[in-house]
Amino acid sequence: MEYIPVFILLLVGLVLGGVIMAVSYLLGAKIENRRKNIPFECGVPSHGDSRHRISVRFYLIAILFLLFDVEAIFFFPWAVVYKKYLTINAFILVEMAAFVAILLVGYFYVWRKGALEWE
Repeated sequence: MEYIPVFILLLVGLVLGGVIMAVSYLLGAKIENRRKNIPFECGVPSHGDSRHRISVRFYLIAILFLLFDVEAIFFFPWAVVYKKYLTINAFILVEMAAFVAILLVGYFYVWRKGALEWE
């Protein structure tokens, strides 16, 4: 019984989305032309083929950012728990020091491999 408002909200969202799509389909312009169907990005017409090689460094930097960013998120719960449980502060501090040490080892490994160098 307590989930009925959630289901009502879900139903309203689905119905509203369906109605908006149906009205758009019925009232929208249906004139096809070649210029309307070409790709358009950021107000600049595209030039040439968009399928060109991108350096793997872009992906490597993105993955490293996600890796270290997600690991940094774990600092927040630690900070919240650290003040709350004063009796086991030493254990929590040692565990967090080990976590930071593992992060630093990974960071220095990536740095030594030259993955952070942009050429």
